[in-house]
Amino acid sequence: MKDTKEEGTIMAHCRNALRTLGVALIVGLGFFSEAVAQSGDPVRIGMSLALTGAGASPAKVINTALEIWRDDINGKGGLLGRPVELVIYDDQSSSANVPNIYTKLITVDKVDLLLGPYGTNFVAPAMPTLINNQKMTITFTAIGINDNYHYPKYFSMVSTGPEGINSFSIGFFDMAAAQQPKPRTTAIIAADAEFAQSAADGARSQIKKHGFNLVYDQSYPPSTTDFAPVIRAVEATNPDIVYIGAYPPDNVGIIRAANEIGLRPKIMGGAMIGMLVTPIKVQLGPIANGLITGENFAAASAGQIAGAADFLKRYGKRAVVAKIDPLGFAWGPFAYSAGQVLEQAASAIKSLDQDRLAEYMHRASFKTVSGDFSFGKDGEWSTSRMFWTQVQNAQPNNLEQFRDGSAQPIVWPLEAKTGTLIYPYEKARLK
Repeated sequence: MKDTKEEGTIMAHCRNALRTLGVALIVGLGFFSEAVAQSGDPVRIGMSLALTGAGASPAKVINTALEIWRDDINGKGGLLGRPVELVIYDDQSSSANVPNIYTKLITVDKVDLLLGPYGTNFVAPAMPTLINNQKMTITFTAIGINDNYHYPKYFSMVSTGPEGINSFSIGFFDMAAAQQPKPRTTAIIAADAEFAQSAADGARSQIKKHGFNLVYDQSYPPSTTDFAPVIRAVEATNPDIVYIGAYPPDNVGIIRAANEIGLRPKIMGGAMIGMLVTPIKVQLGPIANGLITGENFAAASAGQIAGAADFLKRYGKRAVVAKIDPLGFAWGPFAYSAGQVLEQAASAIKSLDQDRLAEYMHRASFKTVSGDFSFGKDGEWSTSRMFWTQVQNAQPNNLEQFRDGSAQPIVWPLEAKTGTLIYPYEKARLK
């Protein structure tokens, strides 16, 4: 379907986008009621997010966090004195939609800046369009995308840094190796899907590094719903360490099966994405006790990061209204921080020129609600930051224990810890 002629009002842009894709959202300007004077055309920031479909839960967290940033900056007079408008298209959780969306944002909507997409599998198909048009973007939770392109105007808002996917196993096995008596045998359970398999590859490298003996290493189909046979097979090898690479629905099934069957390793956890989803943690409650999870942002660290607690409080209020993840730790702070990066960079160079913005972003340091960081040569964080938390003394159906981090202290790395690892797993499980 051909695009209609671009018109000069926001509502016309909205109608045009809806006719073209049927999935567009022009997110409200959020500045008309502000007391701070602004002038000039809006700074239009475009992106693709999975607002419907399988990826909608984290994408809606990102969307809400960006709306908070938009309202904040407009309340301060806008970006370079101009009001900020978010132009967001729903990719419907289909990566096939992403290239056309970014082409439209660049060539038809002619947005000033780009963000997103969310997730490695969605960022990858956007890269040729971004590179061909020489546009800059800050993506959300994409890992390793720029390893081959080395595109200087690509940036990733995720704290895995140069370690990439390996950050989901390095700290876990460093921590295991530091325990006394030292565990010796390891089992790997991983979904037969890209993220989980990449995490498992990293785990194998760490197992070799620390001299652990790998006694079980199997994948399960993503369609698996009954995890009892998987857990029984793991139990038969009697491993000291169980490393899990799994997605949200799998996490629930694996943890429940392990609890019912009585799997008792000395350490259990890993790259369990489901443990980043607040409703899942609340649902599992006490049966999650003892689990160790790698997190880019941990509730227990919020008090040490300027502005983080205030952002999370305001996000929480909006989340209730929007009926989305009530805490949003894994995605919200990083989305808001992407806005802060644009704000700092544009203010510093007093321009929206994307070459100059990218050059500044490569040499600057940033203080944001997700922490202090700088970008490395390929746009990743220059230093990896992964918090390893352990669920401890969790009670049934209690949201607040996860909001303040009291039931999920940071136990590794040592310089960041807010609690002490309960070892072995069985000891933590019984509390």
